[in-house]
Amino acid sequence: MPSTDEYHGQKFWVKKAGKWVATPLFTVLILVETTDIIFAVDSIPAIFAVTQDPFLVFTSNAFAILGLRAMYFLLADLIHRFIYLKAGLAAILVFVGIKMLLLDVYKVPIWLSLTVIAASITVAVLASLRVTRDVKAPSSLAAPASHPADADESNDSEVTGR
Repeated sequence: MPSTDEYHGQKFWVKKAGKWVATPLFTVLILVETTDIIFAVDSIPAIFAVTQDPFLVFTSNAFAILGLRAMYFLLADLIHRFIYLKAGLAAILVFVGIKMLLLDVYKVPIWLSLTVIAASITVAVLASLRVTRDVKAPSSLAAPASHPADADESNDSEVTGR
């Protein structure tokens, strides 16, 4: 797919030499949406640990895709404080694995699955917030670290803006 090397504001497509070409912003959009789909597909085994109903599996994945980005922006400033979240998620994955292994022997009730999932996440988040309550957020507005190319004054001023 033909594309430009430079951004054109918020445009995904621009006309160049009479042809429509994609901008780098379109490429970023494709990558972000692909990541959303990968995470949604990756969560299918976890959903099957809760229910076998295909409608619920489909709708939960659809809502997961819609809500991932919004959830990220909601939690982006707090994520450095969730130090036990990986352990909580690991506990959930172990539970899901055991539940799937026992599927032919014992059917774990949905209420128990939801309780284990909610309790694992709640304990991990609350413990993390308690331990890190005095930790300050890293400054996202700090000046970016200098890049080695910045030291080279022979750069084209039209490209770098200097």
